[in-house]
Amino acid sequence: MDTYRYLHVDVFTDTPFEGNQLAVFPEPRGLTTDMMQTITREMNFSECTFIFPPESAGTNVRMRIFTPGEELPMAGHPTIGSTFALVKEGVIKIGQKDFVFGLGVGPTPVSLEWKGTALDFAWMTQKNPQFGGQVKDRAGFARAIGVDGGALADVAPQVVSCGVPFLFAALKTRRAVDSVNMNVQSYGDVCRASGIDELPLFVFTTDRTAAPGDEAVYSRMLAPGFGIAEDPATGGASGPLGCYLFANTLVPRGRLDHIISLQGAKMLRPSRIHISIEATGENITRVRVGGRSVQVGEGTLTF
Repeated sequence: MDTYRYLHVDVFTDTPFEGNQLAVFPEPRGLTTDMMQTITREMNFSECTFIFPPESAGTNVRMRIFTPGEELPMAGHPTIGSTFALVKEGVIKIGQKDFVFGLGVGPTPVSLEWKGTALDFAWMTQKNPQFGGQVKDRAGFARAIGVDGGALADVAPQVVSCGVPFLFAALKTRRAVDSVNMNVQSYGDVCRASGIDELPLFVFTTDRTAAPGDEAVYSRMLAPGFGIAEDPATGGASGPLGCYLFANTLVPRGRLDHIISLQGAKMLRPSRIHISIEATGENITRVRVGGRSVQVGEGTLTF
């Protein structure tokens, strides 16, 4: 029997039992793809990460990311959470400013900010955006996600990817965002009718009428068709979110150098995801997603 050690961290928060849970396996020697998938189903977090020696020049480690249902080419909360875990492991040295993960999408840089000997914050750089199709049937889309047609903002729901595609839909109020309740069959039908693959749905509002904090966006991510009823923090969607905000001028572009998206509040796991979009004119030149993480436990699996 073999024993595999893991660190349990909560990501996009500095408060235990908030944010998004992650299990980081720093020494996954000998594990096959099927075994990593099985372990992730057993852990039943949104994702688990497995840290291997680097496979390509210019990277520090090779990291594989799994949800309970599939392997992902990249993801945000696993990258930020694993950065903090690798500091604990001594893989990232105290004071180190830069680190590069080898992911399925290629080299992914992370920059680190320190307070003394403690890592305080990490930024990951994502790929520049690719914009996809838009939903044409607004009324059908509203019905499919369980809201009144008047709850939709004026901009069209659209696919955006910075490595992994999501369908983004802007709503007018936080109440509307909280009321979203997807009919999976109808949602898939509406997407296909617009020539769009059925994708995870990211709904949000920039309404600040009832916003007590400094967040610019209030958001949720739902993917029941992919085995994720709701995700408390989705870093892989937050970069594309910033790009969607930029393209549709939903937040003043001068503010998009650093905004916060509050996700997971409805799940009682509030997550504060930092987003930074840099651009020259109409062209986005850099996409970053950042945040904090806190370790809440560690353990072993033996099998």
